[in-house]
Amino acid sequence: MSTQPAVPSAVRPRRVVTDRRGGRSAPPYDTFNLGAHVGDDPAAVAANRSRVARELGVPEDRLVWMTQVHGTGVAVVDGPHSGPVPDVDALVTATPGLVLCVLVADCVPVLLADPAAGVVAAVHAGREGVRKGVVPAALAAMTRLGARLGNTTALLGPAVCGACYEVPAAMQADVARVAPAAAVRTRKGTPGLDLRAGLAERLHAAGVAEVVHDPRCTVEDPRLFSHRRDGVTGRQAGLVWLG
Repeated sequence: MSTQPAVPSAVRPRRVVTDRRGGRSAPPYDTFNLGAHVGDDPAAVAANRSRVARELGVPEDRLVWMTQVHGTGVAVVDGPHSGPVPDVDALVTATPGLVLCVLVADCVPVLLADPAAGVVAAVHAGREGVRKGVVPAALAAMTRLGARLGNTTALLGPAVCGACYEVPAAMQADVARVAPAAAVRTRKGTPGLDLRAGLAERLHAAGVAEVVHDPRCTVEDPRLFSHRRDGVTGRQAGLVWLG
């Protein structure tokens, strides 16, 4: 009978969510924008990303980014990439020191980890990702690397809250078909979506051991980037790695 090799005791999952403070970007991307696709000065974004690596104590090429497309694509990575992994919305790794990065400005950054198996994932879960099943796709990729859902924990980072996320009734119904708990009323009494509630429901149903919420709303908190609030703006990042 084969057994999963133990993760060295010095290696454990680590999770960080950035905010907009302390970077080099000028308005409307002020100041710690990590998104290279939103129109910001590339030199400012590069300086901000360099700061991430410096603060985490890893070489800059150990940061793995992705070109997010609101789909269900998952990439398993085991080493540095010269550019963003194209056309995926989830990254999975069992390689220590490789930092998986997800960019958000209202969508949910989902940071998953099985500390026993030494497998982590970063997932971009917006409305379409929740509806299409990007988180189950990431969990499936983790299990193929040896993770067990009963050992896996999830952090749902800051995102637009249900009280602020107004959508047409038909759009709400589309999401509610796969994640009923996501269907809520906004503070105006109109149809809304609480994506974190829907994701938590699906994670618990899948057998994930623990789901932790960062309760901050990107629309309400001026320290966070929000596309719904500001239109042209930057992106914060959710980061997860074995370190």
